[in-house]
Amino acid sequence: MSILIWYLSVINFTTWAAYGLDKGRAKSGKWRTPGRTLLLLALIGGSLGALAGMIMFRHKTRKAKFFISVPVMFVVHCVIVAMLVYMK
Repeated sequence: MSILIWYLSVINFTTWAAYGLDKGRAKSGKWRTPGRTLLLLALIGGSLGALAGMIMFRHKTRKAKFFISVPVMFVVHCVIVAMLVYMK
């Protein structure tokens, strides 16, 4: 269980940081992180970090692909973690 907590902490921090960096790059007109990469980070466990990044940095909140899929991924991840905790 401690490996799961460690993994989720790292992937969510990484995802949150990626959203923040992408927002900064968007403001300055620099090279951007592809949306596919941001969604992939959310999919592999970083949905909480993605959601926090979207809210804190006001980033990707108007894109339906992000506005819908990130909260759905978050709910699915919560269910999976709850099942893992319950089964243990």
